[in-house]
Amino acid sequence: MSTDRDTAAGAAETAAEHATAGGPDAEAAAGPAPETVEDADGPGTDAQDGEGDSAETAAAEGAVAETAAAEVSEAAAELAAQRELRERIEQRKAEKAGPIPAGTKLSGQAAHLLAAVRAVESGAPVDRSLLGPRASAAPERAQPSPRAAEPASAPSSAPSSASSAPQTVPAGAVSAVRTVLAEGGAPEALAGQVAAALGEQAAEVLREDPWQLLGVPGVRPEQADGFARALLGAACGPGDERRAAALVGWLLERAALQGHTALEAASVRGTLAEHAVPDPHEAVRHAIAEGAVLVFQEGAEDSFGGEFEAGFEDGPEAGAEDSEAAEDEEAADATDTAEAGPPAPVLLGLDRYALAEESLADGLARLVKTGPDDSWDEAATAAPRAAAELIRAVAGHGLVLHTGGEAARAEPVALAGAARALGVRAVVAVHSENGRDRLDASAGAVTVAGLLAGAEGPGRDADGMFALDLLVVLDAPQLDVETAAMIVESLPDGSRLVLSGDPGVLWSAGAGRVFADLLAARVCPQLASRTPDPGPIGELVSGIGIGELHQVEAPGKEVVIVPVRDAGEAVHRAVQLVAESVPRAFGVDAGQTQVITVGHGGSAGTRALNTALKQRLNPGPGRFGGFDPGDRIAYVPSPGRTLQGAVVSADAEGLRLDCEGAEVVVPRDRVESAVRHGWALTAHQAAGMRWPAAVVVLPGDAARGLSRPWVYTAFSRGDRHLSVVHGVDQALPHAVSDVPSQERTTRLRPLVESLLAPAEQPG
Repeated sequence: MSTDRDTAAGAAETAAEHATAGGPDAEAAAGPAPETVEDADGPGTDAQDGEGDSAETAAAEGAVAETAAAEVSEAAAELAAQRELRERIEQRKAEKAGPIPAGTKLSGQAAHLLAAVRAVESGAPVDRSLLGPRASAAPERAQPSPRAAEPASAPSSAPSSASSAPQTVPAGAVSAVRTVLAEGGAPEALAGQVAAALGEQAAEVLREDPWQLLGVPGVRPEQADGFARALLGAACGPGDERRAAALVGWLLERAALQGHTALEAASVRGTLAEHAVPDPHEAVRHAIAEGAVLVFQEGAEDSFGGEFEAGFEDGPEAGAEDSEAAEDEEAADATDTAEAGPPAPVLLGLDRYALAEESLADGLARLVKTGPDDSWDEAATAAPRAAAELIRAVAGHGLVLHTGGEAARAEPVALAGAARALGVRAVVAVHSENGRDRLDASAGAVTVAGLLAGAEGPGRDADGMFALDLLVVLDAPQLDVETAAMIVESLPDGSRLVLSGDPGVLWSAGAGRVFADLLAARVCPQLASRTPDPGPIGELVSGIGIGELHQVEAPGKEVVIVPVRDAGEAVHRAVQLVAESVPRAFGVDAGQTQVITVGHGGSAGTRALNTALKQRLNPGPGRFGGFDPGDRIAYVPSPGRTLQGAVVSADAEGLRLDCEGAEVVVPRDRVESAVRHGWALTAHQAAGMRWPAAVVVLPGDAARGLSRPWVYTAFSRGDRHLSVVHGVDQALPHAVSDVPSQERTTRLRPLVESLLAPAEQPG
């Protein structure tokens, strides 16, 4: 696994268990299987956002899965179109190798190709004539991609995702799916999810290929196998090509929930063997030929397939003659191989993440090549030292990285203010409404989701680009690769981008690790703030960041450790702290105190804690689908995004919420999957947000879910007070000192580095 998402205390409650029971998590689970980590972002299901049954895998409460299964010919043609698009993107990179002057825009073929990239990424129809004759033969996709991005070619007027609902499927299609599910012995309660994932023809798709059921979040291979046997009888078996292709896609979808944008082909083959696929090598070949996945090898001439032969020709079907030829070639190239080092691994990935990384890398390289602007000199002279350094970096470069904690956020905000004073169109974007509210109103901050949807910020110009010259993105570690790609794609040529955030916190809920990859690539200026977070909490978190858990002096009880013996006592003490101790000592009421724990499941997970907190703070019968007016909730309108609020009422339209002052109506069929009680959150949900007080609950069974980034994130969520309900003994200092960030397999860093020659990279 390659994510810091915490291993849930209740890892035994699997998403499949909920699916077979037809319960609330069956409708929402976005992560497959017990191997995932806790639901990071949302209340829908244990496996879903990265935290529940498996430790904070973030990936997507209530998100719609992939599009309807395509026909073989369509998939093959689409793959050809993607390869052609890649070639055109490479041409564009070559054409734009020189510096980009401020204020210029794309035109001609480059503009056409950029529009095609955005259309492919968003799932919108593509004008194939722009991609050449080979690509134009590929039919358009029957269903749109789940990425809810508007085409960049037109200004966006979409409503905020806080109030948007998923695409509806005709009742007749859902009914037909329900019939097929019943025939195959699958829970009929999954009909809505299946229809949403596979489209209006879902019933026909399932009859032809029952393993497409794996495209529904939470369904495990053994469940899909049983469904297929019930529908196909003796006509199916473990070596069925349809099963193999579906399993490969399922493995990559599951990996995306854990933060990967690709997996090594050898790892995929090994996992296929564990699932009784008789010829994993051929299964991977078939999945690639079907267009279910793409294949890459960094440094290969054609990373969409050129390395395929080199990486797969050593399979069991290779003949003796081929083996001898391979040995001769290997011997002839031995010297070159020794000098060059081991070859890069062959990777497999889904097209949505592959195209997002390619497009993001291209856009970032474009920003890096943006020329200097001398008009900022006066602002740099007048600004305080820390802000002046940042202003000078932005004046000379189109992409700048800024690192620091909560107090350091003031520096990029001051940069935006200085830019506005110069007449520059500057916008500050944050991860959450909570993050926006922590800034002064003069910052004019917007949320990333609102900016992309067109509901907040300056809107878009006639070319579909953001109408701005400088974009400052705070909480940058929370950017997943798809969101980052949409942001960079929407920046006009000549504009500047500042990514600012704390590198010690948990990575994004979605796939990728954009901020960490860019810091490691060192392709642009990096400025580390010298402004520390104040007080005992700041001192404690600063030590955790370097792997040391210090005992800090807290004369005002800013940091309190509450030892407990078991999970039951942990829940009791957490409720006591929220309802009594913190309000009495600090004047902070229960609504301003956030409880944070490792996962949704288990005896002291968010479910257990929220149940106990509701009984104490807002008891009621739960007459609105388990909720009552006044209940504190966490609502996940889209993957990776958690909104906090309170229940107002319910009616025929759905559950009415007050989220940060905005009225939100959640349709009745989405309440179970998208809304949870919110007195207690997981650390991944809490990332990018802070409260006056935080209570971190660490029962004994949470020990295996702890890591340094998890502890760093959880302990830094309280401004004035931190209580740690401590039942993990030495597992806590061990996690801080010895359990760093777990790696994610991504392609962004090598892609960016390959686009920028060493001479162009700052020292």
